[in-house]
Amino acid sequence: MSNEAKVQISRGKFEGIQACADKDGIIAAVAMDQRGALKKLMEQTRKGSATDAMLTIFKQKVAKVLTRHASAVLLDPEYGLPALQERASGTGALLAYEKTGYDANATGRLPDLLPVWSARRLVEAGATAVKILLYYHPFDDERIKDIKHAFIERVGDECRALDVPFFLEPLVYDDRYDEKSLEFARLRPAYVRATIEEFSQPRYGVDVLKVEVPINVAYLEGSRAFKGGVSAYNYKDALDHFRAAATAAQKPLLYLSGGVDDVVFRETLQMAAEAGALFNGVLCGRATWKGGVPVLVEHGPEALEEWLSDQGVKNVQALNEVLKQCAHPWYTVYGGLENIKIVERA
Repeated sequence: MSNEAKVQISRGKFEGIQACADKDGIIAAVAMDQRGALKKLMEQTRKGSATDAMLTIFKQKVAKVLTRHASAVLLDPEYGLPALQERASGTGALLAYEKTGYDANATGRLPDLLPVWSARRLVEAGATAVKILLYYHPFDDERIKDIKHAFIERVGDECRALDVPFFLEPLVYDDRYDEKSLEFARLRPAYVRATIEEFSQPRYGVDVLKVEVPINVAYLEGSRAFKGGVSAYNYKDALDHFRAAATAAQKPLLYLSGGVDDVVFRETLQMAAEAGALFNGVLCGRATWKGGVPVLVEHGPEALEEWLSDQGVKNVQALNEVLKQCAHPWYTVYGGLENIKIVERA
């Protein structure tokens, strides 16, 4: 194949994505950018308030222990910067750029950026990649979608200018339904696929998509997460949904754990592989470390480090074994490393 036909990737973006991947091109990253969700987990344990110091300590311990077995870590600049210094040598660092949560009183779950941060400042703080979480309804009012599309275009342009990878995490929703409901479970496959299609477009400048699996496994009969009652899909349907969503991706594709238990997440990844979904790794958070939250709250930092060194590491190692069998290198979507031409930026 001639050089003209090769996929062109700028050197900074190529090296940034490689820095977040392991030696085999698989992105096996620990997600530790939770802010509001982590506070809630701590408060549920303590039945009181969680301090900023508790969040920072938790992130530091997770980064210190679990990045020894991960290719990268995702953190936030609000509480997570001290944890960057604790990560294992050679581990990639993603930093979140968005404010946590959204204004529940406004229509459309509109995104916002951290006010004292820019992509440039995140890179200066040590980020090898910039990450944005976006709540997205692909069949929403066009006015709402236009706001979100322009928002992602702006971030994409910032990352292009800095030659740094842009990881986008779109979370689908529909305000008519609870996200854990049967009704939304039936809509989710189409919503995830349409969202992947949208943000695979070059205009957004997204380099890696971090997405939800296209089904809610709690409504898949026979799965570990199935609670009984009415199901939303049978096993064949589920495999079809995985295949369709992954086929829509024109960018490297990572799955997020979405807060499910580690054994459920591993089963889900195996299902994706059985479907032939060419995913490229994970950004896995609560599935690996959420069991450590009550340990920190009730017994302190040293006990948390002990828990992470035992159960936390076991969770990550078990996930890594599944990735070895099921995931594909991030450059697979481009036809392999030999089909990529690295372009020097002026």
